[in-house]
Amino acid sequence: MACVCGATSAVAAERFDFGVLREKAKTLAAQPYVAPSGKLPDALQKLTYDEYRRIRFHDQATWWRSEKLPFQLQFFHLGFYFHEPVTIHEVRDGRASAIPFAKEMFDYDRLPLGELPASLGFAGFRILYPLNKASDEIGAFLGASYFRLLCRGAHYGLSARGLALNTAEPGGEEFPRFKEFWVEKPARDARELTLYALLDSRSVAGAYRFAIKPGDETVVDVQAVVFPRTAVAVLGAAPLTSMFWYAENAQRPADDFRPEVHDSDGLLLHFSSGEWLWRPLTNPRALQVTSFSDQNLRGFGLLQRDREFASYEDLEAYYHARPSVWVEPLGEWGAGAVRLVEIPTAREIDDNIVAFWVPAKAPRPGQALELSYRLHWTLAAVSPAGRAIATRLAAVPGREMAKRFIVDFAGGELKALAAEGSVEPVVTVVSGGKLAEPPTVQRNIFSENWRAAFVVEPAAKDRPVEIRCYLKKGERVFTETWSYLWSP
Repeated sequence: MACVCGATSAVAAERFDFGVLREKAKTLAAQPYVAPSGKLPDALQKLTYDEYRRIRFHDQATWWRSEKLPFQLQFFHLGFYFHEPVTIHEVRDGRASAIPFAKEMFDYDRLPLGELPASLGFAGFRILYPLNKASDEIGAFLGASYFRLLCRGAHYGLSARGLALNTAEPGGEEFPRFKEFWVEKPARDARELTLYALLDSRSVAGAYRFAIKPGDETVVDVQAVVFPRTAVAVLGAAPLTSMFWYAENAQRPADDFRPEVHDSDGLLLHFSSGEWLWRPLTNPRALQVTSFSDQNLRGFGLLQRDREFASYEDLEAYYHARPSVWVEPLGEWGAGAVRLVEIPTAREIDDNIVAFWVPAKAPRPGQALELSYRLHWTLAAVSPAGRAIATRLAAVPGREMAKRFIVDFAGGELKALAAEGSVEPVVTVVSGGKLAEPPTVQRNIFSENWRAAFVVEPAAKDRPVEIRCYLKKGERVFTETWSYLWSP
């Protein structure tokens, strides 16, 4: 195979920085939207999942490998679900040159694809870095505005996106796409990779900068400027997309041996008031959308809180090692709400959970939405307070509509509270029902955790019930607020 690594386009390099990209996005938004042109060859469009996986990138063609740089790139081929090419540039000393497609970069494993255009382009790219071992894949940008990253010891799970538009709205969701990327060539001792992306869709255009710092916790600083072309009903910033099929708060399918299956098991929020709130995820019978409002929210994220292998028993999916992603606003975001979307699913291959920030005042055409935030890809707990670690529901004999809720708390200062009666449970049925029995709390002598139990009765059979619970002693609160939306 002829080596094509490091061979940028012969077209003269152009000056590039975030200011240039911002102007490019602003100019693009002032023009009518132009859908991607060109048709992918039929042979690539008709590839099955297994056939697409047979197309492999040659290690010898890895970008920057011959220069032995710490960060390196490999490219994804077009085909299967990925029909729209992206342009990828290398940035050296403030000048950008396009990285050309070359079929010699790929092993096609004898697939009958025929002649491929020299200008085919790429579907996206993966990032390599010696995180656990040499040439580890630590991230990928592939499809629409989706990207995934890894911290040390983690396996791929949930995804982040550049933007979510009209998610769960009646008119259908719009999926903006990163159509063009610029990646700065790293120094030989670099521990951070900087890349940029141009976002485009029927309703918006945008400029993004990502500074990626891999480690025990992989941190990504994101700078985003979004220019609307048209009014958008729901503009979702810093969106996260995950999968939740079932856990201890839902009945396990009869034909599945695994106790739990999910990439994330809850939404965590840190409000400007200082309160931490944990919302366990559910797989609802019907589409479920919940909003959590705040002024200058401190953070939110989709977390995989249960790290025990025994909770999943899956030697292939490694659900216990799926990362959590915490979104930390940089600067004040003002008024708005985190919106949680839960979509019914009967399969673990469906991403059915979405969470994002919706500003109270969406920008109008001619205005810009500017946000900076930090993404923490982590296996850590995030919340410093006592955490709700398990939610279980049980029938109540003699009360057909009622449910007994069992909520376990751990962490923070709870372990030091050894005596019975050290804390009291505070349970509130916010709407849709009533507390049918006084709540109780007891220390689990086997785990040194604390367990709250209470019975809730709904006002009507099909009316959702909003419930909250936390543990305190006097005026001192020891735990985050457990918040649950129960559909009887």
